[in-house]
Amino acid sequence: MSFACLNITVFGESHGPAVGVTVEGLPAGIPIDEQGLRAFMARRKSQSAFTTARVEDDNPVFLSGVKNGYTTGAPINATIYNANQKSEDYAALCDVPRPSHADFVAGVKYGGFADLAGGGHFSGRLTAPLCVVGYLAETYLQKRGVFVGAYLSEVGGVAASSYRDGLPTAEDIMAAQGEAIPVLRGASKKEIERKLQAVKADGDSVGGVVECVALGLPVGLGECGFKSMEGRIASAIFAMPATKGLEFGSGFALSQMTGSAGNDPWVIDGGVVVPKTNHNGGINGGITNGAPLTVRVAVKPTPSIVKEQDSVNVKEMTNVKLSVGGRHDACIALRAVPVVEACVAIAIADALIQAQGQNG
Repeated sequence: MSFACLNITVFGESHGPAVGVTVEGLPAGIPIDEQGLRAFMARRKSQSAFTTARVEDDNPVFLSGVKNGYTTGAPINATIYNANQKSEDYAALCDVPRPSHADFVAGVKYGGFADLAGGGHFSGRLTAPLCVVGYLAETYLQKRGVFVGAYLSEVGGVAASSYRDGLPTAEDIMAAQGEAIPVLRGASKKEIERKLQAVKADGDSVGGVVECVALGLPVGLGECGFKSMEGRIASAIFAMPATKGLEFGSGFALSQMTGSAGNDPWVIDGGVVVPKTNHNGGINGGITNGAPLTVRVAVKPTPSIVKEQDSVNVKEMTNVKLSVGGRHDACIALRAVPVVEACVAIAIADALIQAQGQNG
């Protein structure tokens, strides 16, 4: 994944010895607080009865680019060693691919050589390294007065609080972080729990919507065209295997509005030019406009489910029924929240590093 300044390579397989990331372009001097990093990584781990029973320590080992608790400016390699694999749960999937997973297409593309245990390189396990980079990006941004935070706004069609109902504060978002169901205050957590209990009992799964808000952004980050702020964020967000939709601000609802309703009028507030509303999610022409950046991400249901599905045996070329055993999430969106946050932080950090270089 290459941006204007950052170059990120994620490596490893779900049931391989390790997963990890190499990132180039991060400035020297970013402090790494081990407790803060562990807390960020813990948000992605299994935290409830509705997520996978697989538990990994997720403690990254920095093999390069970090010394005495600070980034050095050299390429950073962070490796996370796997310890809790059960590859036997996936032995049958070599011949019988899971619907909506990458088993079939990876098998064809790589001529049968792809490691598909646990989803291999296509697994959500590969989002753990993204969270390492996201933590570094957030630390860089925090020192410059930028806050990035994500939370759940919908699970299986059950709506919770959204920025569309009123912009949450940083405190609101941080209060949701670390919860098993990370929704904003006053949201329908009990209703979501009932939905997830019913889905899990049925051997099925549901999707969800993750929202992310960035506060304190200056005017002028991003560019027109291929390096737009939306484009950078989209590139990072779609590195998440379960992402199927993305919108900024009012997103698709703008297609149903008139210009007079959907435009964001300019006003003077405290001697500063700001948009009066924020239907465009803080971005005009690919460039931040000083308003909060708001993003919604649609996360699909977990493909691996106990409930019987139609599939095929590619070796025998027959139609078969498939029920997936192993350890899976009833709703992967619960654990996607910090990953969305990490991806948005990475894209914004890249734009800010570029802007400081241009202005330096």
